[in-house]
Amino acid sequence: MATWQELEAEVVSRLANASADERQLFAVGVAERLMRAQEALPADEQAEYALSLRPMLNALWEAALGNTTAFGEIKHGLGEHLLSEYCHNDGQDGPGDADEPAAAAVLYAAAAYLFGTGDPASVASSRAVEAVDERLNTGDNYADDPDGVLAAELHRQLQDLDLIGRHSGSLRHAGQGLDIETSTRLHRVLRIPLSSVDAGV
Repeated sequence: MATWQELEAEVVSRLANASADERQLFAVGVAERLMRAQEALPADEQAEYALSLRPMLNALWEAALGNTTAFGEIKHGLGEHLLSEYCHNDGQDGPGDADEPAAAAVLYAAAAYLFGTGDPASVASSRAVEAVDERLNTGDNYADDPDGVLAAELHRQLQDLDLIGRHSGSLRHAGQGLDIETSTRLHRVLRIPLSSVDAGV
């Protein structure tokens, strides 16, 4: 059985061979799962700033699945972040809200979409693994097999890449816009399973 480190290396390799549009969609899917985990927390444990990024994440879904009109909402959402107190260079002395895994994944995917720089997929992947690790080391949480929990997250990521790969032909030009029929079909066959917090979908 592969270790989580070996699985992580496989994810990195698969992402390197995927198209930019496939990597963007992968990043949005991981950000969605992180956001849903955040939204499922008790109200007093939720990160308010992360939740405020839900509209931008919804717009990123639209963009990743071929709707170029989402550009404006993503641009405004990222602009609001850049002008807020949460975008700072104060290190640990500044608010850390934007470093919460769901928030960071959304913001990085938005920046990559707008500017075409960096690799949102590898950042989203690593933030998801970090989020699992943080949950394993917080409060009374305890796992009999912490390496197995990390491996399960990476297996899920590989499963997502398999699903995305089956639709690579349709996704190849998503960044330039897709016709409504194709975009609607991709929403149905990709957004729902990639959003699921349960593995095995």
